[in-house]
Amino acid sequence: MNSDNEIAGDPLALPHLMPPPPGHPSTVAGFAGLARTIAADRASWEPLVRYDAATRWYHRLRTGPGYEVWLLSWLPGQGSGRHDHGPSSGVFTVLQGELTEHARGARRTLGTDALRTFAPGYVHEVVNDSLLPVVSLHIYFPGLTEMPMYEPVAACSAPERAPLAAD
Repeated sequence: MNSDNEIAGDPLALPHLMPPPPGHPSTVAGFAGLARTIAADRASWEPLVRYDAATRWYHRLRTGPGYEVWLLSWLPGQGSGRHDHGPSSGVFTVLQGELTEHARGARRTLGTDALRTFAPGYVHEVVNDSLLPVVSLHIYFPGLTEMPMYEPVAACSAPERAPLAAD
């Protein structure tokens, strides 16, 4: 043996032997899949959950190139206020419990495993109307840089309905 390369092998060949780095989502479907994957790994997020009687509790769970993942908890009666997410799109899912989303004059109940997606400029309010604590997971892409708040609107009581087909 004449050199360390003969013992260790060609260092330039090493990247070819290593598994490829994990891919990061780049589509809404990819972020929805990431949300489902994290939701399914209960052992990774459940020990982190805390509850705050004064306000929603939140914890940045993960970041990636151009996105961030947040874990939130909601005690009964806690809500987000009416807001949008600035230039960010997003995906959120309910990990435990049930949330109510008010948007576009409709009310939607979101139970465990419900998944919602939204584009920049989507105005909504999310509230824990139940009697039990709730945990949710939110992914913003790009990462959340602003959350403009809006005046509340009259409570909407009609459940969301599918639009009627045009004749």
